[in-house]
Amino acid sequence: MWQNPHLFRLLKFFVEVIQLLISGISQGCVYGLIALGFVLVYKATEMVNFAQGDIMMLGAYVAITFISIWDWPYYWAVPAAIAVMALVGVVLERILLRPMIGEPHFAVLMLTIGLGFVLRAVAGAIWGNEPKALPTPYSGEVIRLGDSFIGYENLAIILGTALLCFLMWIFFKFSRVGIAMQAASQNQLAAFYVGIPVKAMYSLVWAISAGIAAIAGILTAPVSLVDPLIGFIGIKAFAAAIVGGFGSMPGAIIGGLLVGIVEQFAGLYLPPGFSDTSAYVLLLVMLLIRPQGLFASMQKKKV
Repeated sequence: MWQNPHLFRLLKFFVEVIQLLISGISQGCVYGLIALGFVLVYKATEMVNFAQGDIMMLGAYVAITFISIWDWPYYWAVPAAIAVMALVGVVLERILLRPMIGEPHFAVLMLTIGLGFVLRAVAGAIWGNEPKALPTPYSGEVIRLGDSFIGYENLAIILGTALLCFLMWIFFKFSRVGIAMQAASQNQLAAFYVGIPVKAMYSLVWAISAGIAAIAGILTAPVSLVDPLIGFIGIKAFAAAIVGGFGSMPGAIIGGLLVGIVEQFAGLYLPPGFSDTSAYVLLLVMLLIRPQGLFASMQKKKV
């Protein structure tokens, strides 16, 4: 049976598709996590944080500092890096973004774009512009499928994203703080009248958003070397957020997965160059077919 060339080619194609799917899903999870940060900030404050990808980059560098430079154990360094980036998110919201509440959206947009340039410059000044790797306990481990290999790093991204999404669902569904955050994002005035500290909720949203970005950076660093320009994948994550529906948290993850999978298949089966542009082609198609995205849950805020 295994001597049949047609069956062999079919099996090889099947294994190839499985490998592409896993690679696409793992890359899509990174896009989805960054897109989730976009959505969280927008739902709470109606601000679009175009520095989200650069915050991811900064989180990866903080983890590299703890692990490679300070020689901390990996499982201590990861939560420490997430906590540091959550604090960075609070500081950014308090110092830069809170004074911009009520200002034109274009002004906020330019502020976050400028913040991204500053973060890239700071990262280059501190850590240099040479790509750096993040060592992990599972680096280099693979699962073999015939002539193909699936890295543990890719599986770690998928499992880490699934666990984070589950924890986020529990937080927003059952915790009082999570429910208060949703109330504040939907109706600020009513939330204020019932005693919810709306401004504190804003800070918490930025902390969670920065923490999620740090997780994305920590998960992707073993696969893609970290340099100050890695934050530009936030542009593809923004496209993923729009594809999924910019007001939807599940849509952010689904949009990220779609972008990641399409990107992997386009890179193999389409001419060179289509892989990098596939996210934007998918965005244009979605805007033409369904401008509100896959999960349309945009809600007007009442202030």
